[in-house]
Amino acid sequence: GAPGAGELVAELSAAGASVEVVAADVSRRSVVEGLVRGVPADRPLTAVVHTAGALADGVFEAQSAERLDEVFAPKADAAWHLHEATEHLGLAAFVLFSSGAGVFGSAGQSVYGAANAFLDGLARWRGSRGLPAVSLAWGLWAEASGLTGHLGEQDHARLARGGLAAMETDEALALFDAGLRSPEPVLVPTRLDRSALRAQAAGGELNPLLRGLVRAPRRTATAASAPTGDGRDALLRRLAAAGEAEQLRLLLDLVRASAAKVLGQSVDETVKPSQAFKDVGFDSLTSVRIRSSLTEATGVRLPATLVFDHPTPTAVAEHLRDRLGLAGAAPVPPVLLELDRLEQALAATAGTGDGLRSQVAARLEALTARWTEPAGEEPETAGVDVGAASDDELFDLIDNELGLS
Repeated sequence: GAPGAGELVAELSAAGASVEVVAADVSRRSVVEGLVRGVPADRPLTAVVHTAGALADGVFEAQSAERLDEVFAPKADAAWHLHEATEHLGLAAFVLFSSGAGVFGSAGQSVYGAANAFLDGLARWRGSRGLPAVSLAWGLWAEASGLTGHLGEQDHARLARGGLAAMETDEALALFDAGLRSPEPVLVPTRLDRSALRAQAAGGELNPLLRGLVRAPRRTATAASAPTGDGRDALLRRLAAAGEAEQLRLLLDLVRASAAKVLGQSVDETVKPSQAFKDVGFDSLTSVRIRSSLTEATGVRLPATLVFDHPTPTAVAEHLRDRLGLAGAAPVPPVLLELDRLEQALAATAGTGDGLRSQVAARLEALTARWTEPAGEEPETAGVDVGAASDDELFDLIDNELGLS
């Protein structure tokens, strides 16, 4: 009853094959064993090609044992039953249709990725026992299937930004033939867009597994972390110095800019302040991406269900304001923000030699001693009363002590 089944039978029969189509739940061991026993002795079974699959996409916190079973049954359970039912038959080929989601990871597909990783592991294990096996971790096919037919323009745009290009069916089938001739138990037939990969590499976002495919700019630990740290520090400074209305405006701008980046749009055309995220195409995958973007920008750990719990940009901005302790709170003293900046600077020099570390430690100890001297005592510093110093004087003192001025 599957779409296209009749046409396929007719095509194969015209080519001289004897075809029988059976509806069977291959996730049940007894059914698989019955299928194998039913193969006629005069036409023995020589190959297995396992292509079944199911999706249960969603953020990890929304997964359950039932959803795991829904995905693992046709993938992992069926593959294992096929292995057990045929391992004694001397097959010429045992082919598993896996997915790149199990190799590279895919946002919102933790369960699907794990099920496909099981197939890859099964192929390697069979190979180690001298049994034929190849697991093909497919990339995206241009021709829509039961697993990809739901993808819209935004989904394809997201995949394209990730460097994943679609394969035409003829190319994919040629890769299938090549896979049967390869001695490797796990192969990744996929088409990659190197220009998109180079863009990811330039932004420090390239998947580590793909770093050998494009030339990436060299990034030191300090250089790699500085933009994020500086941007976050600047945001927190502006928020600390602003009133409540301005705080909300700044955070709302941040949320809408993050939404635009995730959706590949301009800020003007993205979700409006009181518009629901779901109305502009947000799903579990894009929700994870905006959560990650906002966490990076603010340093606040946010749940993966952020846009479901707070369904509009205004609601998310208000939540961020609360999590940052800004709602109704007094502005953070600038001296504490300066200490945060100092802490980041120290972290960036963690790999330096012992000489500098000792020098910095000695100056910090001296600064701490001066700050904690009882009120009324004359601090041992050149004309600076630490207890009564202004913010600017304290900043100058810190810079002088660390040799930053």
